[in-house]
Amino acid sequence: MTRSDDTLLALRRIIRAAELHARKLARESGLTPVQLRVLDISRTRAASPKQIAEMTGLTQATMTAVLDRLEARGLVERHRSTEDRRRMEVVVTTAGLAAVSRAPDALDDLFTSRFANLPSWEQAMVVAALERVVDMLDASGIASTPIIDAGDIDRTPVSGD
Repeated sequence: MTRSDDTLLALRRIIRAAELHARKLARESGLTPVQLRVLDISRTRAASPKQIAEMTGLTQATMTAVLDRLEARGLVERHRSTEDRRRMEVVVTTAGLAAVSRAPDALDDLFTSRFANLPSWEQAMVVAALERVVDMLDASGIASTPIIDAGDIDRTPVSGD
């Protein structure tokens, strides 16, 4: 096998890991990786939909769609802020907390903890190599989020988000 074959196999394994983890997450908690991240952020701090969108790298329109789905399932509620009545805050319900507790660890959390244990020079090398691959695939203009998800990367609202 050539090095390019080895590289393509590694890329496919990464994509496949994201797919398998998303299925496991859906099976065990009924959530997508994006929904889990939104619930996780919202359970630890009072945040507006705009703030959550910024933290996840999603557009406000996509965040609204994600929150609509979570709210329809009774996992979150949106309330007016007591400090600023113009501002909405997302509050995780008891059912939302239960869904998060049933969920396996997010794949990006696993990656982040292992990445943090690498020496600084190796972290820089990984980032540089991955950025080079992005350029080689003409993917630098594709919108993305810091959430490992096998779904639609630009997070245009799709069923299940």
